[in-house]
Amino acid sequence: MENRDFLDIENRDYSSAILELIRGDSSPEHIREGLEEYHFNDIAAVLPELTDEERDRLLDIVGTESMSKIATYLDDAGEYFSVLDAQEAADIIEQMDADEALEILDDLDDETREQVLSFIEDESVREEIELLDSYDDDEFGSRMSTNFISVKRGSTIKGAMKTLIAEAAENDNIYTVFVTNEDGSFYGAIDLKELIVARSNIDLEELIYTTFPYVCDKESISENIERLRSYSEDLIPVLSSKNKSILGVITSNDITDMIDDELGDDYAKLAALTEEEETDEKLSKSMKKRLPWLIALLFLGLGVSAVVGMFEGVVSELPVIVSFQSLILGMAGNVGTQSLAVTVRTLGADRKYKFSEQLMLIFREMKIAFVNGLALGAISFLTVWGYLSLFSAVGSAFALAAAGCVGGAMCFSMTISGMTGALIPIVLYRLGFDPAVASGPLITTINDLVAVVSFYGLSFALLLRL
Repeated sequence: MENRDFLDIENRDYSSAILELIRGDSSPEHIREGLEEYHFNDIAAVLPELTDEERDRLLDIVGTESMSKIATYLDDAGEYFSVLDAQEAADIIEQMDADEALEILDDLDDETREQVLSFIEDESVREEIELLDSYDDDEFGSRMSTNFISVKRGSTIKGAMKTLIAEAAENDNIYTVFVTNEDGSFYGAIDLKELIVARSNIDLEELIYTTFPYVCDKESISENIERLRSYSEDLIPVLSSKNKSILGVITSNDITDMIDDELGDDYAKLAALTEEEETDEKLSKSMKKRLPWLIALLFLGLGVSAVVGMFEGVVSELPVIVSFQSLILGMAGNVGTQSLAVTVRTLGADRKYKFSEQLMLIFREMKIAFVNGLALGAISFLTVWGYLSLFSAVGSAFALAAAGCVGGAMCFSMTISGMTGALIPIVLYRLGFDPAVASGPLITTINDLVAVVSFYGLSFALLLRL
């Protein structure tokens, strides 16, 4: 289109303009040309606002190839595809990369999914989807794209360029060209820029990076994603665990999505959820994610209450100290959560920590917690002493002793909380479990137990016995 007045630099939300274009009375050709001015993501953003009739009209105008690109940006592609005719859905999915097609198929119910698959005529597309679907969700094979270009080892510069030009129309992941041996096994990679600028008389072997990073199809995403991210490559080949042939590639967008998924998963665990939760999901599904951990924490909480009950005599004789219980418990929980967050993030880094390094990490967190505990314990001591002396009808000796219990319990419980916040995830890590399982609420509840015992234990020893 010659008229680009709608490109407002200050306002980059084009939804209104796109909706006006789709709903207007212009000819299909004019609408199609107008939509070509917008990114597929911007068009996808308005699809939920269209009626079924308007969506059908849009599909007729742009065609299945363009709609397949729009669909990759839909937040809830399953909802859109579920109302399409099965044949139309299949025609769109046939135009997509297998990994993107599988994401959409996974959003459909089983019956609709089978119907759509039955209408896919291209056998190679069906086989690629079935290949990706055969992997577990945490394996790289489930997230790879089969969209890549490879040349045989021994090719010339001219031959490699000829292959690149011939396949570029079908494969848009062209920034890295992979090289295979005669038996199909992976040999190395060539940067597109170096291939373009190379002179024809240069040996192709000089351009090949034989130490190019790769992953295997059966390797765990969660265990290797940090290593993968550190290379900052546009494409990472995924090799068969059996014969090292190239099955597909992981793109930089895939890596970003996987990191986001891993962070979401860790966040969910730290919040005592079995998995990440969406804001628009059903009540029953949200309860299923939250309830198991809450039940476990309920029984741990009952344990804390039982311990408090063991000090019933202290509470009945010294009711004034109960008002400081929440202070001790809150600070212990805060320190434990801080240590937990630092430890989980450290263990998630792309390296293996020796046992001695893990012990040093525990000691470091314990030392930090102790120093902070001394500072906060001293502040608590002075504050509680002044409060009891001025506003409570207790003797000065009792006020001093009670303040000492609060300050001492504060320092002790914070030190132990710092230790447990680092110790528990490290123990889980050494046992082969995800350290993020040591959720914030779990650490907090355990530290509540430590804080209750230390506070009431000191109160019993200093205020009742002495």
